[in-house]
Amino acid sequence: MAKKPKTFKDYLTLDFSAEAILKNLPFVLFLGFIGLIYIMNAHYSEKKLWQIQQYKKEIEKLDWEYTSIKSDLMYQTKQSEVAKAVKDIGLKNGKGSHPKRIIIPKHKEE
Repeated sequence: MAKKPKTFKDYLTLDFSAEAILKNLPFVLFLGFIGLIYIMNAHYSEKKLWQIQQYKKEIEKLDWEYTSIKSDLMYQTKQSEVAKAVKDIGLKNGKGSHPKRIIIPKHKEE
């Protein structure tokens, strides 16, 4: 007996027999596995995006802190600020005088 060709209507009808379900079970499991991988990937990428945003905020905060500390250090190392800081221990700024060279003569050994 020859099989009759399937029509379009035959493809649209749903057959819920045990044989049809068992025949398509590997394909259904494969689709479920692909769906599970898709969901896991979406969660993983969302987590990574959240971490990237947190790192960007932290970098911005550290950049502001670096700029603030650098500005304070530049202010504190100005010559006038250093002079104020060492005034208490008796050091003075040499106004207009050049550094003096100290020469120690060598003694001739006899």
